Amino acid sequence: MTKGYLATLLIFPLISLILNLTSAQPASAPGPAGPTNITAILEKGGQFTTLIRLMKSTQVADQINNQLNNSNSGMTIFAPTDNAFNSLAAGTLNSLTDQEKVSLIQFHMIAKYLPTSEFATVSNPLTTQAGNSENGEFPLNVTAAGQQVNISTGVVNATVDNSLYSDGQLAVYQVNQVLLPQSIFGAHSPAAAPAPAEAKKDKSKPTSESPASSDDVDTTSNSATGPAIDQAMRVAFVGSFCLFAWGFL
Repeated sequence: MTKGYLATLLIFPLISLILNLTSAQPASAPGPAGPTNITAILEKGGQFTTLIRLMKSTQVADQINNQLNNSNSGMTIFAPTDNAFNSLAAGTLNSLTDQEKVSLIQFHMIAKYLPTSEFATVSNPLTTQAGNSENGEFPLNVTAAGQQVNISTGVVNATVDNSLYSDGQLAVYQVNQVLLPQSIFGAHSPAAAPAPAEAKKDKSKPTSESPASSDDVDTTSNSATGPAIDQAMRVAFVGSFCLFAWGFL
């Protein structure tokens, strides 16, 4: 009895000590965040199926992920919704070449992290990963008025509807229009129409209905009146001779 009592007295402090040591252990720190995946970010948005498909088919998604996970460079992406793509004219995407599809997606990408607070002070036109920002190529202008952010490409005007993601390196913004670059969708001036060929003059066949020249008319008149004058002069000469001879008779 005494031994059991003593054992109980020893066990309870031991259990209490073990519990205290266990509770004193610091919570394990969370593991490092996984690599950035642009398609996973868009999938959480729930309305970017067409954009995800284009990013995958053009391999631009891999380009984005590699750039973000293997460097410290920032990036800003404007993400058109499925409704934005559906508002395009029928067959627009199918009419593009593979390279034009790549350029279209890259036109929505800026190689710099832009928080919303910087939209009011950015220097336009912004340079996208599609290339040259000169007018007629890939110019992209962003302006902010209060809480509204407007985007102009020279072909369409869009607005930023929502901030989907921001981690200090990558910013993704939802836009209500597909950003169409001038280089692909801009109006091109039509080629000048060729000048009409001059009608060739046919010199081998004179026109039958053309009026006779004045020289022809004068020649005909002279040839017709000449003999009549000569004959009248002869008659007058003969008559005068006869009268003269009659006077001597």
